Amino acid sequence: MAVPSAAAPAGWRIRAAHAKGAARNANVRHPMLDRLDRLAPYGLALLRIVAGLIFVPHGLQKLFGFPAPPPNGLPAAFTLLWFGAVLELVGGTLVALGLFTRPVAFILSGEMAVAYWMFHAPRNLYPTLNGGDAAILYCFVFLLLACAGPGAWSLDGARRSTRASFA
Repeated sequence: MAVPSAAAPAGWRIRAAHAKGAARNANVRHPMLDRLDRLAPYGLALLRIVAGLIFVPHGLQKLFGFPAPPPNGLPAAFTLLWFGAVLELVGGTLVALGLFTRPVAFILSGEMAVAYWMFHAPRNLYPTLNGGDAAILYCFVFLLLACAGPGAWSLDGARRSTRASFA
């Protein structure tokens, strides 16, 4: 790397000095980052559990009218809305428990994408105006879980460790 001369622009000298310092400290990490890295599986587990638990009542409401019936009434059996409600109830429970997390979360992510584009987007393109912001958020939370896995405290992890102990 060339050493900046005194005639070089001041901004270039600062960037060059910063680059040298960054290269020198590339392997140095702040201790707080190490602590946060150790907590990541537990944060992911909390996200999974909370997302699953607050997803389940959507299915309960559409299937059983609990805690209150939906404004348009309960969907007829075997309709698209009914299948969505079954996915929300069963899938939300499985995600909260951390059982079959990756495939279930992937399916739920797709369900929320379909819900947004079929029921929310036709009303208005903007999520804050069409009421679809929760569907978008669920879609990407479930997509994260499908990619990252269940984190700590999952039945998937318990099954994996049980299988490993018998092998």
